[in-house]
Order: sequence, then C-alpha cells, then structure tokens
Amino acid sequence: MSRSERPSLTFSILFRIFLLALLGVLSQIFAYVGIEFSSPMLGTAMLNLIPAFTFILAIIFRMEKLDWRSTSSLAKSLGTIVSIAGAFVVTFYKGPSLLKTSSIALWPLQQLLFSKSIWVVGAFLLAAEAFIISAWYILQTLTVRSFPAVFTIMFYSCLFGTILSAFCCLLEVEDASDWQLRLDVGLVAVLYSAIVATVFQSSLCMWCLWKAGPLFVSMFKPLAIIFAVVLDAIFLGENLGLGSLIGATVIVTGFYAVMWGKAKEEYITDDKELGSSGLSVENVRLLQT
Repeated sequence: MSRSERPSLTFSILFRIFLLALLGVLSQIFAYVGIEFSSPMLGTAMLNLIPAFTFILAIIFRMEKLDWRSTSSLAKSLGTIVSIAGAFVVTFYKGPSLLKTSSIALWPLQQLLFSKSIWVVGAFLLAAEAFIISAWYILQTLTVRSFPAVFTIMFYSCLFGTILSAFCCLLEVEDASDWQLRLDVGLVAVLYSAIVATVFQSSLCMWCLWKAGPLFVSMFKPLAIIFAVVLDAIFLGENLGLGSLIGATVIVTGFYAVMWGKAKEEYITDDKELGSSGLSVENVRLLQT
C-alpha cells in the first residue's frame, strides 16, 4: 500500500502498537518464569491452548462465525479441539520407540530442576502466556486492518518493546557485567532472537494475520511440536516414539479440518456475493478461461 492510500498514524493506532509491545514482553516474561518454575515439557503443552483461546476470542470479537448448523463452523470447532488433543498426545504420551538414537544424558539435570520447581505456579504462568499470545493475535489483527502498514507497525512495536525490555532489565539486573556481549553462544542467541524470532517471525505473522485472520495463524502453533520432535531426534538424540507419530497424525487431521472449514466458509461467502450480482462461481470460472 502506498503512503497516499495509507491511513494517518493516529494516537489510537500508536496506543494499540504500544499494547502489542507490552503483550509481547509480558508473554516472554511469563514463558521464562513459567518454564523455570515447571518444565519445558509443560511449557510446550500449554502453548497448545493458544488455538482454543484464539478461537474463543475471535468469536467474542466477531472475527469468526459460529453456527452449529453450518458444517464449516463444526469443522473449525472440532478441528481446533482435535489439533489440541493431538498436541497433548505428542507431549505426554511417548509410547514404544520406533526410531532409536543415541540419547544425551540430561535427565539428572532435568530432575534437579523439576525437584525445585513450583509446578502449580509455573502452570498458571504458562497458561497466562498462552492467553496473552492469543490476545496478541486478536489485537494485532485489529491493528493491521485499521492501519495496513506492516513495517511501520513492526518498527514502533520493536521500539516500544525495546524500551519496555530495557526498563525491566534495569529493574532486574544488578550486575553491570551481565550487559556485556561476548563472542560466544550467548551472542548467537541474542542475534537469533532479535533477527529471526522477533523481526522476521513477527512481520510474517502480522502479514498472515492481515490476510487470513487470527484463527488461521494460531492453528499452526501445534505444528511446532512436530518440528520439535523431529529436531530433538536429530540434534539431541531423543527417541522417536509411537505417541509422537500418533499425535502428529491427529494434529494434521485437525489442522486440515479447520482449513477445510475456512475454505468452505470463504467459498460460500464468495458465492453469495457473486449471486447478488447475478453471477455464479461457475460462470466466473468460465469467463476467466
């Protein structure tokens, strides 16, 4: 969109972008503290609540239609539930090993962390993180639809997020030496988090939210578990279990159910719009050929 066609950047839009940055910072804080109090496994499991929270919020804000008499709405609802269930199967049920690899001995350290964790508080914080991310999807969709300038939103969002993060660090970090960047894996983690996890991922996510809506974007969240299982088997030597295969199949089934519901809903909407103009979808296709 050109600058002449783009709406002006008002205080209301800036405030929405500030809220986006605030939600992003809060979600990261809740995630890190929640994993510290519980475990990475529980953190991965709680992220599977994002599609459910997003679906509920999208209905509340009238971004998604829920009509139990419609097959498309039933497909989206059941697909969301099935996908979440499959993600929990991957997380909590390992089953017999199908592909054995050399496992790295991390269990003593994990058991030490688990014994010191405050499991209930960690679970609550991780559930709050999932809800905040869902709210972030909804608010970002509303913002980009009102102000369709992805890079401008990303610039101010990163600016506000940097200011908020610096403020939190000044309150938390007391040793000045912790601010020094060294040529080690920590520097790689910072660069990856800044370039890939923040700028690239957020920009791509915002563009998809603009084009497809929050439910479509959130449904890809459980697919991350499939990639995590594969990467764990390749780089960390984790065994590929039967539960991972079953859960991945269930996730893909639920995912395609939601995609089918979305596609049918858009097809019906387009058919109604064309019907009101005296044309049908088949006639339009004939004209295009």
